[in-house]
Amino acid sequence: MTQLHPVILSGGVGSRLWPLSRSLFPKQLLALAGDNSLIQDTARRATGPAFAKPLIVCNVEHRFLIAEQMRAAGIVPEAILLEPLGRNTAPAAAVAALMLAEKDPDAILLLMPADHVVRDTEAFARAVDSAAAAAARGYLVTFGIAPKGPETGYGYIQRGQALDENAPAFVVRRFVEKPDLATATGYIEAGDYYWNSGMFAFQASRFLVELERLEPELLSQCRAALSAGKQDLDFFRLDATAFAACKSISIDYAVMEHTQKAIIVPVEMGWSDIGSWESLWDVSSKDEAGNAIKGDVLHHGARNSYLRSEGPLVAAVGVEDLVVVATADAVLVSRKDASQDVKKIVEQLERAGRELHVTHRKVYRPWGSYEGLDIGDNFQVKRITVNPGAKLSLQMHHKRAEHWVVVSGTAQVTCGDKVFTLNENESTFIPLGAKHLLENIGSEPLHLIEVQSGHYLGEDDIVRFEDSYER
Repeated sequence: MTQLHPVILSGGVGSRLWPLSRSLFPKQLLALAGDNSLIQDTARRATGPAFAKPLIVCNVEHRFLIAEQMRAAGIVPEAILLEPLGRNTAPAAAVAALMLAEKDPDAILLLMPADHVVRDTEAFARAVDSAAAAAARGYLVTFGIAPKGPETGYGYIQRGQALDENAPAFVVRRFVEKPDLATATGYIEAGDYYWNSGMFAFQASRFLVELERLEPELLSQCRAALSAGKQDLDFFRLDATAFAACKSISIDYAVMEHTQKAIIVPVEMGWSDIGSWESLWDVSSKDEAGNAIKGDVLHHGARNSYLRSEGPLVAAVGVEDLVVVATADAVLVSRKDASQDVKKIVEQLERAGRELHVTHRKVYRPWGSYEGLDIGDNFQVKRITVNPGAKLSLQMHHKRAEHWVVVSGTAQVTCGDKVFTLNENESTFIPLGAKHLLENIGSEPLHLIEVQSGHYLGEDDIVRFEDSYER
């Protein structure tokens, strides 16, 4: 059987899961429902003899994090396509189909959002087999989730007649938007409606034919973005100008609601899109009082709550149906049934020009990470971690000096014309205006404390002298 080509769409920011999910470290990169991140679990579901290497479409800002997570999972992508900005799922699917069609026009794509949970992988595999068989016959397949109740946070798909006697697939009668509660209840009672999973399977050539018919301008712009794109290290950068000209539109709106080739494969596979803290509570393991607990948490008399700490102790007494999430720089307290509105807080942060919705205090870079510990007039203190074999770029500062103290590991330091080694409990001073470079030459992570001093400590004071892996 022809291998399926997994296409993982990783463009979301998961604002409803703030303060854990942030735009530069979104929910698909987090281990929310197990030991692995959501994107790692998504990629692993589509491995084995039936699958080719995955093609990942992601935001340019997430490229190094995704590449590192794939490396840690032992997965080598076919390609990582970089979107210069978000344009919804139809352009992402189009560039993936165009790239794969260059090698095989009849390649069957399995499109999967990077941030979903699937508990029953055997049911997933059976549904994928059914979808692949239908896709090979020229159909555009969507996966419908057997609904557990009248959920108002999902779109719905109504099935029509069976495709044939032997296939567990149905003609799509219609797509419907997120309904109100009364409408959703009617859908459940009707018995022929499914939650829209956002997963699809189709031949590259068939999808492109339909897109040419329905959205020819979008397809033309996607072709231009791909043809003018450039390879960059392990990534492929889509052309920014051409891709920005693409209409921002979903696959459903662009193609699936209008094509005569749409069919649905129903599946019950323990699926969730983790669209809110309440939905994460729903799929999490719970204690006898219905509490989902993660991190340093103490509680007494708490019931049916999601309590999580990424650092400081969280203590909850007598609370019920709450979400409490603490990170190093923010605390969220919400009624569980109001957690869909967390994005309203993110909108307030954006309007106020604050950065708490963008990054965590700990910022991940290709070479490791840094974390702000303290800041005041004319000084800033950071903890820096450099991965084994990694290095920062050769650089210089005009307005600040730096003091480095090695906490653990072995550093090789370049400062001006000098190159020397620093071991645990050793330190050095980087004068203002000195070219310098930091490299981890050991086999373990390098941890050091950096104290910056000067009248200006901003990032635009950095002058780099080489093409850096930090881009």
